[in-house]
Amino acid sequence: MSVYEDGARTTGFPWISAISKFFKEHIREQGMLIALVVITVFFQIMTNGTLLQPLNITNLILQNSYIVVMALGMLLVIVAGHIDLSVGSVAGFIGAVAAVMMVQMELSPIIAVTACLIIGAVIGAVQGFWVAYMKMPAFIVTLAGMLVFRGLTLVLLQGQSIGPFPVEFQRLSSGFIPDFGVPGDLHITTLIIGVLLAGAIVYLDVRDRNNQRKFNVAVTPLPIYIIRNVLVVGAIMGLCYLLASYNGIPNVLIALFVLIGLYTFITKRSVIGRRIYALGGNVRAARLSGVNTERLTFYTFINMGVLAALAGMIFAARLNAATPKAGTGFELDVIAAAFIGGASASGGVGTVIGAVIGAFVMGVMNNGMSIIGIGIDWQQAIKGLVLLFAVFFDVLNKKKG
Repeated sequence: MSVYEDGARTTGFPWISAISKFFKEHIREQGMLIALVVITVFFQIMTNGTLLQPLNITNLILQNSYIVVMALGMLLVIVAGHIDLSVGSVAGFIGAVAAVMMVQMELSPIIAVTACLIIGAVIGAVQGFWVAYMKMPAFIVTLAGMLVFRGLTLVLLQGQSIGPFPVEFQRLSSGFIPDFGVPGDLHITTLIIGVLLAGAIVYLDVRDRNNQRKFNVAVTPLPIYIIRNVLVVGAIMGLCYLLASYNGIPNVLIALFVLIGLYTFITKRSVIGRRIYALGGNVRAARLSGVNTERLTFYTFINMGVLAALAGMIFAARLNAATPKAGTGFELDVIAAAFIGGASASGGVGTVIGAVIGAFVMGVMNNGMSIIGIGIDWQQAIKGLVLLFAVFFDVLNKKKG
């Protein structure tokens, strides 16, 4: 008899048993990460190395930044047991509002950005009110919102594009962090940030593992734990090296790091995060436990509105113009990212990292298929099949459980 990390006893090969148990319990999370790696390697081969070129990596980040931002908000909405079909239209509408404020009214970018975020919060509050307090299905409310804000975008822009934006606003999506190192072929500041970020992630992981062992909580088997940290450090440093060989880290990537860290903390460490999961898992039990379910639902939609507004401005800054078609179809990629990343269609399940992985699965597929010349029609069909498979996988896991 032997004992492995979580204290359970087993015979034969304890590490094999522990690893097998770990993968069974984390099959969705680990499966999507493996899928992202496989898809990336596949398109790297199919594009003859173009996919992971520094310029294309930068473009991949910029192209998916607004999807990742909205996926963070959509994750909380889905975990709470709802859906938001209006995010693409809200993003397009906010981009139009930003253009009117900065280009036509010549307002300061700071004032315009602040006003747009407030408008996004108001939009989320209005839709959240109907869902939370009027008990209307979120599907219907946000479907109406999708139509309303798509129409308002057309009215506001009068069928024309408005631009260009002030340079300060453009840097939101197209700017890069300055290099404080010695001028050369590599962006030294980017490499330093990569080392610090990798070190911070490993430190936090070690601390969490020690705390889990302190309180006799089951931990990740040691071989997987070591391999995971080596791969994480390798991925971060590899990405930073590629970015450093071009222009460095885009400004928007810094914003994504901050948002991902914030929402990881909210979902894993905060009271409101635990309550959102409780709400989606069993709304009656959450209510009986003293959770104000209406107010919590209301807050998740406000949060979604703010993030949709931010995403709309990032997209507009990248295009350097507000266009009538901006945001079209965004809701499909955002919802798909959340589900592919492990969120459950019935609520109560999902992680921030999973949503980010899901967003980049969609992004790598879009980018890779475009490079090898697959038409937009087949791209949509393939993405639809991937989404269907992800939800089927979720249903299959529940039946097994």
